[in-house]
Amino acid sequence: MSDMKKKFEKAQGEVTQLPERPGNNTLLKLYALYKQATEGDVKGDRPGGFDLVGAAKYDARAELKGMDTETAMAAYVSLVEKLKAR
Repeated sequence: MSDMKKKFEKAQGEVTQLPERPGNNTLLKLYALYKQATEGDVKGDRPGGFDLVGAAKYDARAELKGMDTETAMAAYVSLVEKLKAR
């Protein structure tokens, strides 16, 4: 297991222990980085209609299209570290 993968897995546990809940934009960023690191680029059609949450998640993931796994993991770890320091 790579060093970055270990840090990523550790950050996944730490994100649930944050002293305060991050705002919606930060939560979307965490979600998108996690999905990019674990699943890769977003696939399928963008949700429409009244699925505002689904559309926001899709858009957040679409912004990261093309980002490789290691970079997404590093960005996720970095964001969790910033949130822990607050």
